[in-house]
Amino acid sequence: MEILKNRWFIVLGALAIQLCLGALYSWSVFVNPLKSGFSFSTTETQAIFSVALATFAVVMVFAGRWQDRIGPRKVSILGGILLGLGYVLAGLTGGSFPALLLTVGIMAGAGIGLSYVCPLATLIKWFPDKRGLISGLAVAGFGAGAWIFAQVATVVIESAGVLSAFTNLGIIFGIAVVLGSLVLRNPPKGWSPAGWKGETKNKTSGRNFDWREIIKTKDFWFLWIMFMFSAAAGLMVIGNLKPFGVFSGLSAAIAGSAVGILALFNGAGRIVWGSVSDRIGRSKSMALMFALQGVMMLILLQMGQSPLLLAVAAAWVGFNFGGNFALFPSVTADYFGTKHVGVNYGLVFTAYGVAGVIGPILGGSVFDLTGSYSWAFIPSGIACLVAAAIAFLMKVPEKK
Repeated sequence: MEILKNRWFIVLGALAIQLCLGALYSWSVFVNPLKSGFSFSTTETQAIFSVALATFAVVMVFAGRWQDRIGPRKVSILGGILLGLGYVLAGLTGGSFPALLLTVGIMAGAGIGLSYVCPLATLIKWFPDKRGLISGLAVAGFGAGAWIFAQVATVVIESAGVLSAFTNLGIIFGIAVVLGSLVLRNPPKGWSPAGWKGETKNKTSGRNFDWREIIKTKDFWFLWIMFMFSAAAGLMVIGNLKPFGVFSGLSAAIAGSAVGILALFNGAGRIVWGSVSDRIGRSKSMALMFALQGVMMLILLQMGQSPLLLAVAAAWVGFNFGGNFALFPSVTADYFGTKHVGVNYGLVFTAYGVAGVIGPILGGSVFDLTGSYSWAFIPSGIACLVAAAIAFLMKVPEKK
């Protein structure tokens, strides 16, 4: 079988899937068109984004368990169909807030949740020798997809309107995710890379925990809290970056370009932090990443008035935010084993769903109430520094 001869072939399918799923992170390019064209409030635009993120995270738990049982291909294909259908139907809503909440927020969010975990869990099993790097590569497309589809959506919005952008993107997503899903399959039982002796820089627990066991460990809850704090900061910026730039005095075009920069560095951060964690360890990598993100969130308010400084801030936030999606699946597999990694990482990932509600809506609501982002960015920065401190307490669960 050709796939058994070259496991890297599966990476290509994973990247095709993740490119489309990552389009969700280009949401801020839809914010102002919805506000100007359909009188949405900032809070309403962020509510759609947050519902999509929360649905994504909740559905991913069930998708992880399901794909552990029946394999990744069927689950991922269903996700692609649902994602594409959600965006296509969004184009037919006439700009109704409840309808967009249902189509983009719930339907598309559920499609992302079904498809996201499948390539990730598959590649972790195929690459036990490069767990951090491959986790980063598996989800790098998610960050890069935000940049690609931010450009595509902007062009379509300017020429044909925001509803047409939803429809066209939905067609692309449905086709590409289904095609990418066709190559997904788990390795044979007992398979390992040729010449690999089981050596790795990161300690492992040496056993496979099921989901009932992991929720009884303090390690799971440490991971959950750190993920929630760090993801909330990144999602707050992603959901509000363009409006923040315009509020700070920059043109819509310049502020919009920062969204693309954030997306590119989001993708790069996934690969780099994953590779770094293979070399220096997950805990040290997480602590450094959280600390860097916390510092930026504390000074972000001073970065919005200059195109260069906003670009630096966008790159910084995107780079560290992206690292979450390489480090957390890797450390989940290290701590709790690979047999149930789909459902176990799905449970860890619920922290991202909570962050998806807290981060963007907090940013939008604080601005609506106070006319400033201060009371959103600063507390988020402090939370990231707390996560950095927690990372130093992390230890691999003892083998029993």
